[in-house]
Amino acid sequence: MNNDFLSYLKGLKNSISYESPMTVVVGNEAADLDSMASAVMYAYYLSEKDDSVNPLPLINIPRADFKLRTEAVFLFEDAGVDIADLIFAEDIDLAELNAKNLLSLILVDHNKLSSAHTDFQKTITGILDHHADEKNYPDGIYTDIRPVGSAATIVGEFFLKNQREVIEGPVGILLLGTILLDTVNLDPEAGRVTDDDLKIANQIIEISKLDKDALFNKLQFEKFNVSSLGSYDLLRKDYKEWNMGAVKCGIGSVLLPVEQWMSNDPDIVIACDRYLKERELNVLFAMNAFTNPEFTRQIVVYIPDDKLRKDTLKFLESSDLGLKEIDVSSLKYVNNCAFYNQANLGISRKKLQPILKDFFE
Repeated sequence: MNNDFLSYLKGLKNSISYESPMTVVVGNEAADLDSMASAVMYAYYLSEKDDSVNPLPLINIPRADFKLRTEAVFLFEDAGVDIADLIFAEDIDLAELNAKNLLSLILVDHNKLSSAHTDFQKTITGILDHHADEKNYPDGIYTDIRPVGSAATIVGEFFLKNQREVIEGPVGILLLGTILLDTVNLDPEAGRVTDDDLKIANQIIEISKLDKDALFNKLQFEKFNVSSLGSYDLLRKDYKEWNMGAVKCGIGSVLLPVEQWMSNDPDIVIACDRYLKERELNVLFAMNAFTNPEFTRQIVVYIPDDKLRKDTLKFLESSDLGLKEIDVSSLKYVNNCAFYNQANLGISRKKLQPILKDFFE
């Protein structure tokens, strides 16, 4: 049965057809681990239950973005999944399927269509979700929407009721790892775990003999482990942008010290320039936050325009951020870039954004 799951994934690309009906199981557009694993697991469950459904799991991001979800990369690989077998946004044309009336969508980990899929409202045939019910879907379809800690808990119930034997292998690893990460290792104090999560997770542990704490600790480590990412990917892993008057401003959150980043890549500024131009920004910030051994904040400011850069740096240096310049003599092309230690640890991206907005507007 374990091989059946991996064989099912191996055949996914060959199963895509624009001549016969397809049931596409899709997670939300944030594509976190819960969305991805739940889509893959539920599509596999349906494939075992009903040969006529032709279910295909869709990971709702470009393939190039998958490596940014470092915890998902770890868990899928730990389960023996070849990432090349998975289906990503560019691998299937949902619009063509829809135009031919061949598309059925099952939503997992969301109950309202993502912005990219709004044209497919009438194709929704089922929903498994744990968010607030927005009641924005066709009447009469199958839904299981309840406030559990993880959508994987709902998917896990199907396997436990009908296919317990597959939980000994990769399926158990994917389901349990996802539930543990979503519920902070089933910790009641975190406020995310429900009785259903506990019940399903404990049954999976009993069948799979997986070490709950070891799996959670590894996932938690990998979630914040950015050592495999280059500068360009570090900037876009956790990124937000805003229009602030005439200024388009982007802020990435980077989870390692500037000094380590510089050591890994002396061409940080080139990556900043590439990313700024791609996003058509005027201003790019990287807010570095890490614990080593104490919690620390740093900030990188990249602004090609001379006047805008000088005005912005003058404002920031006189603000409550508590900035002190970092020595960047080891870097190339630093003319447009400034690097600081940030003494005021209370100013996160969420708090910096309105400060910058007031300044730029």
